[in-house]
Amino acid sequence: MTLTTPIRRSGADGATPAGTAPGADVATAPKGPSRSTRDADGLAVASFVLGLVGMLVMNILLGPAAIVMAILALVRSTSRRGRALLGLALGIADLVVLAFLVAGNGFVAWNFGG
Repeated sequence: MTLTTPIRRSGADGATPAGTAPGADVATAPKGPSRSTRDADGLAVASFVLGLVGMLVMNILLGPAAIVMAILALVRSTSRRGRALLGLALGIADLVVLAFLVAGNGFVAWNFGG
């Protein structure tokens, strides 16, 4: 006993849609960006936003998070490569700002007063 998968046709007359080979399954044709590409794009945007916000507040947490998300986005081949690289740079800048704060004050805190 063999099992076969029915082939879906888009037209009522049974003709194959334009751009597909005869006998090809229309249901498996690519319909846009894959889920992993969308996830990688989301990681790139999130790393940029976290790196940007981390320049002002909670850079001890948001800097490393931005770095990790940017690296994951780059590994997963994001289409927003520039934004992921900018998020990586901002995450590193967050850690540099943190190092200057610790060296200047002796503890992790912003000091706006004199």
